[in-house]
Amino acid sequence: MTYTSIQILPETREKLAKLKESQRQTYDEILNKLMELIPTGDDEGKYKDSFRLSLLNAKLELKRGETIPHKEVKRSLGL
Repeated sequence: MTYTSIQILPETREKLAKLKESQRQTYDEILNKLMELIPTGDDEGKYKDSFRLSLLNAKLELKRGETIPHKEVKRSLGL
């Protein structure tokens, strides 16, 4: 098995370290678990990677409050 290094900020490394279930767990295992949280498909089939990325971005926008409330959208459309 070959390994590679990635550049992350010390703060990011600290956040990852807090997610460890044990001292022996690797950052690779943690990152793979996090990536498993992004849906891979549904009853109609597998999602394309670009769609999976858009799902992740949409969830992050919701968490950051970067969305427009439904009432505001309806009002702007005159509904």
